Amino acid sequence: MLLRPRPFLLQALTPLHPSRGPLAVRRTLSAHAAAADAAPRGDASPPVRTRHKNSRTPVPPRVSVNTALFFSPGVDRDATVAAEMVLPGSNIVVGPYAGDARIKEAEFIGCSAHARDCPKDDRPEFAVLGRSNVGKSSLINALTRRKEAALTSKKPGKTQTINHFLINKSWYLVDLPGYGFAAASKTARMDWSSFTKGYFLNRDTLVGVLLLVDASVPPQKIDLDCANWLGRNNVGLTFVFTKCDKVKKGKGGRPEENIREFQENIKLVYPEPPPWIMTSSTTGLGRDGLLLHMSQLRNYWDNETT
Repeated sequence: MLLRPRPFLLQALTPLHPSRGPLAVRRTLSAHAAAADAAPRGDASPPVRTRHKNSRTPVPPRVSVNTALFFSPGVDRDATVAAEMVLPGSNIVVGPYAGDARIKEAEFIGCSAHARDCPKDDRPEFAVLGRSNVGKSSLINALTRRKEAALTSKKPGKTQTINHFLINKSWYLVDLPGYGFAAASKTARMDWSSFTKGYFLNRDTLVGVLLLVDASVPPQKIDLDCANWLGRNNVGLTFVFTKCDKVKKGKGGRPEENIREFQENIKLVYPEPPPWIMTSSTTGLGRDGLLLHMSQLRNYWDNETT
């Protein structure tokens, strides 16, 4: 499989940083690049589906924000976007590359202590990243619908290696160590950060990063710093807001309020916001939409690398 750069898809990724010069184009698919020039549609809010009283389909909370839409590969930015073209609880427009998003098989392949030890085939992959208590393992379990696909624990920081799961024998879901785990030793935290960054900078089969953000608490500086680092290094990302069904007492703000504030902070460093979607591993909110979003990025990747 021939991998080649995609400068168009990376042109809108880098955050605003006047002190830095141009960055070299990498072969990582930017999950938000097509969002540029979406500002005229900035008044559009993510649609909210109604449901029958007996339906179990979760309904995303309303998020009253000025949302710049993410135009998926193949979508004409000048085209009229109908409400049903936008995934519920997100800013993601569904495009022609959307395909079969079902997960029929998930197999744990192995763990790697260093980026150089990761699988060396050409299958595309998505990395799952976030703070140690953000619910990474729970999201992976929810996506694969296997309760123990990724190890969950009441003790944050359980994942200390790069873990690869082979999905449908065709692509990888990668569980990365969480950042910001205060209980780990300082040396261990530095080691985790070092080899995780090495993975991002050297993994040519990386389609994009799912950067998980806890929507039940106000925006955290460490999440904003991580998003800024990924952008400066041309690593495509999608914000996956977790725990959108929860309201934590004493920590301030409902999920929709925290998401709105987070997006306002992101606007300070990104010329256009990356794609985002609301999820809950408890209710299943956003699961199907996230898988569909990943399918269109993956299918575009496959089309461009053949």
